[in-house]
Amino acid sequence: MFDTLPGDLNRASRARALAHLAEREVDVLVIGGGITGAGIALDAATRGLSTALVEARDLASGTSGFSSKLVHGGLRYLAQGDVALAWESAVEREALMRRIAPHLVTPRAFLVPRFAHDRAARAHGGGPAAAGPLDGRLGDALSETGIRIADALRAASGLPGRVLPKPQRVSAREALLLAPTLRERGLHGGLVYWDGAVEDDTRLVIALARTAARHGAHIATGCRVVRATDREAWIVADGDEFRVRARTVINATGVWAAELAPGVELAPSRGTHLVFRSEVFGMPRAVLTAPVPGHFGRYVFVLPQANGLSYLGLTDEPAPGADGYGPGVPDDDIDFLLGVASESLAVPLTRADVLSAFSGLRPLIRAVTSHRGDAERPSAAASRQHLVLDTPGAPITVTGGKLTVYRKMAEDAVDAALRRLGEDPAARPAVTKRVPVLGSPGSEHGPRGAAAARHRPTPESARRACARAAAAIWPVADAGETVDRLARVYGWEAERVAALAAADPDLAAEASPGSGITLAELAFGILAEGAATPADLLARRTRLALDPRVAAAAETAAGDLIERLA
Repeated sequence: MFDTLPGDLNRASRARALAHLAEREVDVLVIGGGITGAGIALDAATRGLSTALVEARDLASGTSGFSSKLVHGGLRYLAQGDVALAWESAVEREALMRRIAPHLVTPRAFLVPRFAHDRAARAHGGGPAAAGPLDGRLGDALSETGIRIADALRAASGLPGRVLPKPQRVSAREALLLAPTLRERGLHGGLVYWDGAVEDDTRLVIALARTAARHGAHIATGCRVVRATDREAWIVADGDEFRVRARTVINATGVWAAELAPGVELAPSRGTHLVFRSEVFGMPRAVLTAPVPGHFGRYVFVLPQANGLSYLGLTDEPAPGADGYGPGVPDDDIDFLLGVASESLAVPLTRADVLSAFSGLRPLIRAVTSHRGDAERPSAAASRQHLVLDTPGAPITVTGGKLTVYRKMAEDAVDAALRRLGEDPAARPAVTKRVPVLGSPGSEHGPRGAAAARHRPTPESARRACARAAAAIWPVADAGETVDRLARVYGWEAERVAALAAADPDLAAEASPGSGITLAELAFGILAEGAATPADLLARRTRLALDPRVAAAAETAAGDLIERLA
């Protein structure tokens, strides 16, 4: 029924990984299955190091599954004056959009509306009268300058304008076509700029982990590390504790990093998103930005998704002691997001419009104390830069950073690991800028992959070819919408999903009525993507959990498939 290929994750591959770890030493043991850990595993494996990754729960079950799904060029960092971080983001975005994951990371238009800044407009709801000095025309001018500087960084990074077009001003009428529920009174037009967005952050993490497995990495979820040193870790899996030996250990556990690196002090920041049906916003054709009054360069976004939902986010609030798997969504976060977004809308949002909500914790770095006891980083403000800490006798720790720069974080961590192993990183450099993840053009097995790597089809042509291949074997006629979505989400592996439905036409049915997700996708999640529980399928391999009613209706089917296929 299903042909297993290198890179597939499932119960059998997990068993093999655990058996390997119990018996053999690896060069690199990565702790943590988020975007950073998966990136490190891929980087290490593609440099020829024997590699293993262990994750306490599921891939992307922490912060990496709760982002804004943006792969951005660092516009906010420019507003903060951090040009270096903005440039790093622009460079990494170019690699993701052109080579690493062009089927998952795609261009997205952003609309910055421009409203009148007189007292009458504010009295109507155009912004609080006590807004900051940069919330008026000067702020508009500075914002446009920042956007155009960001576009210059885009061009300098090598990302062409055909991928991310240049920013342009639009009229009020054009702004309303892009965001139909904008407040018309006082609307003077807007500025449209382009940035990157990932189809689904969890799918990017899973693709990275599977690509690492394809290159020889051993991936094991459901493995909790209870303690670790620089050369070993003690892991609890399936109720049993055992020791894993490694030439070097890397701690990539995000907001949990301090548990394995006592010298690191984190300042977790909660990012909350509210979920709506896109109809609430008139089915917008661009991401709508709404400025946070009094905080120049900070916005909330209405982010329309291909699945008919829109996310409104995000907050940036200190969350000391919060649970990294489920930080919760406080009422203050809901009120803040509804209030800021409503300032730009014709009809204010209410709690009745909210379908669900989610939040994640950013692992911001507050301070680091070296093994000598002195502070290596000032504690006045949490940093959004990433940190690689190499303390003798302890795992190498990498934390901080953002989703966009995960690859650079991974490269820096593996460079540190090589130095520990007595090697010069320059003699064994990272190659991940040119390694496509599974699903992307060039990652196909055999001659197809070699041909795609040579010809480098555009993302659009590759997507059309993937949809045609899936449609040719899909057992239901007139399935254009379904196969188009499969091509967008799975790339060339859409054909593998379709093959499951071709072998068992019952799998062509929806997981629950109106969900738009087929049972074949759930089956693929079990057989190739490491899903082991209904929550893995509904919350991470798909996003059905964002609609509680749909998820509840699909839970039984998900459980039945796991019992049957796992």
